[in-house]
Formats: sequence, structure tokens, C-alpha cells
Amino acid sequence: MSRKPIIAGNWKMNKNVQEAMAFVEEVKDQLPSTDKVDAVIGASPLLLNGVKFASADSNLKVAAQNCYFEDAGAFTGETSPKVLADMGMDYVIIGHSERREYFHETDEDINKKAHAIFRNNMTPIICCGESLETYEAGKAVEFVGAQVSAALKDLSAEQVASLVIAYEPIWAIGTGKSATSEDAENMCKAVRDVVVADFGQEVADKVRVQYGGSVNPSNIAEYMACPDVDGALVGGASLEPASFLALLNF
Repeated sequence: MSRKPIIAGNWKMNKNVQEAMAFVEEVKDQLPSTDKVDAVIGASPLLLNGVKFASADSNLKVAAQNCYFEDAGAFTGETSPKVLADMGMDYVIIGHSERREYFHETDEDINKKAHAIFRNNMTPIICCGESLETYEAGKAVEFVGAQVSAALKDLSAEQVASLVIAYEPIWAIGTGKSATSEDAENMCKAVRDVVVADFGQEVADKVRVQYGGSVNPSNIAEYMACPDVDGALVGGASLEPASFLALLNF
């Protein structure tokens, strides 16, 4: 089955308002057709409103980098999924390894967030990935499979078919080390196999699985040639307009 590629830039905690606006102004009229690829930028919460406003009438979709699993309440410092939806966000990235490691987010938290994002009519990009230790011990498939299964718990088949899963080996994020295309394909297929087991082949054929981890314009074509790799979640290489455009034109 043909799945539309999705290339998402994750700016992490980078750029100020002026830099973000300048980036959008430079890329917005050069983006490929939405028939060819979904182009997404994940910006920090302080930039989302500006990025969404600046990218209006363009093919750029906007993602929040996180949200809470309640819509409102006494949760100081958290980001409401309901407000993100009101702001017109298309996607929310959840379960990134940095959130899991530095902010101690659990599989249960990530599952609750996935439900909250769907409740507010946005699409989750659910991250999964293993440490170097887990990879070298030959337990990557088992570990990542458990993450995926937990993240998707009690979602409907229709919801799972529409979401995005981003496989990012932790040992390849920001290290300059990248998984081989064979590794990326094997793990993205393993992710899809979990969806087959939990939701059936028809759903698994629709869900889009990204690879992330030191993806850049010089290696993206190799990853995108893999049958189970439907896109990329890109960090550093998404920060410059020319680099982001090159990724989209893989």
C-alpha cells in the first residue's frame, strides 16, 4: 500500500520568535505539494502561535512538541491539548526519548496523551526507541515493541491507522551516528508488526512509521527507499531552511 511520506522537523528548544518567523518566510513558498509529502515543523510552545500564523496559506503543518493529558485544570506549566487544538495545531509529538529520560514520562503517560490528542482532533506522532545498551544486547525489537503496544493501548483501529509512529534509536539522536538503512527498515517493520498483532494487517498497512536519528539531506534518500520507512523525524538538520527543504525533496 502506498503511504504518503511525512517529514517532520523537531526544533526542540531552539530558535527565538524572530528566527522562527524568518525560517517560515523562507520555506513557505518552496514547499512540495501536499500530494507528495506532509511537511511538518515541531516548534516549542512559545513559538507555536507565530509559526502557525506565519505558515497560514502554505503547505506547512505545525506540531507541538508535547502536551499534557488533561484539557484544563491545576497543572502549572503544562500545555493543554485543547488549547493546542484551538490554536490550529495539526500534530503533537509525544514520547520523545528526551521526555522519557529527562522528565521521567512513562508508557502510561504517553498513552494518556495519545487519547487526549485524539479527543481534541489532532494527530499524535508517537516516539519510540532503544538505548545503545538495549540495542547491543539484541533486545531492541522486544523493547520497542513493548513501548509501541503500551502507547496504543485502547485506541481504536481508526485512530491507530491515522497516527504516526517515529522510531528513533536513542544512540543515534544528535550523536552523528545513524542506524544503517537496513537497521532502520528492520526496526520500522518490527514496529509495524506490533500494529499487525494488536490491530490487524489493514491498520498496519495505513499507519505511517518514521525513522529518526541523525537524518540529514545526504542520507535521507537511503532511508526513504526502505519499504517500511514512511518518513523522518529530524532534529538538527531541520533548523536551517535549505536543509529542511532538501529533506522534503528527498
